[in-house]
Amino acid sequence: MAEHHGHAHGLTADVSVRPSFAEDAPHLGRIQVASWRTGLAGVLPAEVLEGLDAEQFAAAWGAAIDSPPSAKHRMLTACHGVQIVGFAALAPAPQTQETGEIVALEVDPEHARAGHGSRLLAACTDLLRATNASHVRAWAIEGDEARAAFLSTAGLEPLGIRRVLDVAGSQVNELAFSAVLS
Repeated sequence: MAEHHGHAHGLTADVSVRPSFAEDAPHLGRIQVASWRTGLAGVLPAEVLEGLDAEQFAAAWGAAIDSPPSAKHRMLTACHGVQIVGFAALAPAPQTQETGEIVALEVDPEHARAGHGSRLLAACTDLLRATNASHVRAWAIEGDEARAAFLSTAGLEPLGIRRVLDVAGSQVNELAFSAVLS
């Protein structure tokens, strides 16, 4: 068996999605920073992207893995062999328990367009169906055309709902996308 980040694994598929482990957190932080710096270049100011702190993200994801607020809060890790290449985070939507929200879905830019995002999205929708959610919602920062196209291609439709986030002191608009889970 191969030893990987403190866990012994038998033979692994070339690509997979699994529940996140606490020791994944440093990789998740690194992936989030790399993904944002690549995908949001030209959308967020360069100084904001340069100031992103992988350790800060890792600490937040580690806490989310170790102490989720509810059983409906879930973290998933995408792997290529034993290498961590992406992650997703799920939570119940704030206003309705019938909608599950993908609060993060990030893939390492070096492994982009290899199906990892689609596998993560499929795993998220499977988990949401298992919790009796009837809808899935995801967000894309306005101007992140690649993410908006990914969500649309996957069958999520723009809702016309916008929210404002503070990202390191920079205000950004996020646009909601949604789909009915059948």
